[in-house]
Amino acid sequence: MSTTPTSASPEAPARRGTPVRAAAVGSAGPRRPAGPSQGPPGARPDGARPDGAPDRRRAVRRLAGRYGAALGAYAAVKTAGFAVFLALLVHADDYSGKATGRGGGARPWDVLGSWDGVWYQRIALSGYHPQLIPLQGYQHATLYENSAVFFPLYPWLIRIVCACTGLGTYGAGMLVAVVASFVAAAGIFAVAARLGGVRAGVVAAAIWGLFPGSGVEWAVYSDSLFVALAAWSCHCVITRRWLTAGLLAFTAGLGRPTAAALIAAVSLTALVALVRRTDGIARPLTAVLIAPWGLLGYIGWVGWKVGEPAGYFHLQRGAWNRYFDFGSATAHSLLDVLVGRWHAWQVNPVPDLIAIALLIALPGLVVLLLRTRPPLVLVVYTGLTIVAALASNQIFDNISRYLLPAFPLFIGLATALRRYSWATLAGLLTLPALASGWYAGYALFELGVP
Repeated sequence: MSTTPTSASPEAPARRGTPVRAAAVGSAGPRRPAGPSQGPPGARPDGARPDGAPDRRRAVRRLAGRYGAALGAYAAVKTAGFAVFLALLVHADDYSGKATGRGGGARPWDVLGSWDGVWYQRIALSGYHPQLIPLQGYQHATLYENSAVFFPLYPWLIRIVCACTGLGTYGAGMLVAVVASFVAAAGIFAVAARLGGVRAGVVAAAIWGLFPGSGVEWAVYSDSLFVALAAWSCHCVITRRWLTAGLLAFTAGLGRPTAAALIAAVSLTALVALVRRTDGIARPLTAVLIAPWGLLGYIGWVGWKVGEPAGYFHLQRGAWNRYFDFGSATAHSLLDVLVGRWHAWQVNPVPDLIAIALLIALPGLVVLLLRTRPPLVLVVYTGLTIVAALASNQIFDNISRYLLPAFPLFIGLATALRRYSWATLAGLLTLPALASGWYAGYALFELGVP
């Protein structure tokens, strides 16, 4: 996924002043048989076995050299925050008095499989049963909750991992999420390194691990998987690998409805490439044609199962109170929190204040990103992700989680920080990494609803 400089080819011109031994062209006589130093038939001059094992080892070393620092920084940040999160759970012991699946459980780590995690595990075990069942007597709900609002990619992977490893749905869900989080960190590094250099890439990967909302990265949630697909899809667009970008966008469309932002970004950038004829016609056009069908296919399937073409959106609004409202709910919640009223339909004071802090920082993060002159795909994806987070009726404290997929925001900040030494950066990030166990973990899962 990255290009590595290679040595000069045999056809490269010799340096000036270097003697060149003329090759014998058309020389007569048979070739000499291979001597003992040349090894047995099939052996390679570099001593590598025909099975290519040394090549694989070199490839692994190259990948480790390329991504090792970023993944190490991400692992350090996440481990520190995760440890603080678990320590706070044990200290407060609030989870033991809460219902299982709603921030509670028998053990502290059960919290990580609650809320949306319960739905994903149910889907992995028993699949979908889409229905529109009327509900009476609730102000903000007209339909019973149904698992069909949760997209299938993550529970599919949970089921596959369960079958392959023997783990339960909780263990499989955590394994998928944690592995995907490292893939996402690598993708964020790869994109950021192209814009701001290696140091910016490492810092961006670390920021992904401590950003508000990052507590869901190591939980039974689909966020890590989606960001992994989004980051690498954007990287493929930047490096003009259109088919891979389209396939990744297609796959992301099976993971979350917010993939609409990624699909639009990939498609628009591909259309620009088509108009400019920079990459031919076939590859960008294919990306445009395949990118949306994961998202559209699942929404269409839900509509077909419930007998309503817009059945998925009826469920989102009627059962989960989620719908596009042009930012009305966000504006009202913002004003209520600022004056201390907390009159919104879902009130969680501490996470709400964290959301306010993030909204205050958001314009600055956008400016820092634009200063890096990012490619069109990053601008469109980031802009649409922000719009989707702020212009929809949803739980206000979840803004931190809904903005987590907007990973290009980390790149601008990381690029601004790259001028500092590694020691200074470690000092700057240590306290936020520890604090993330509270503001991105405990506050999200125990003081709010992630």
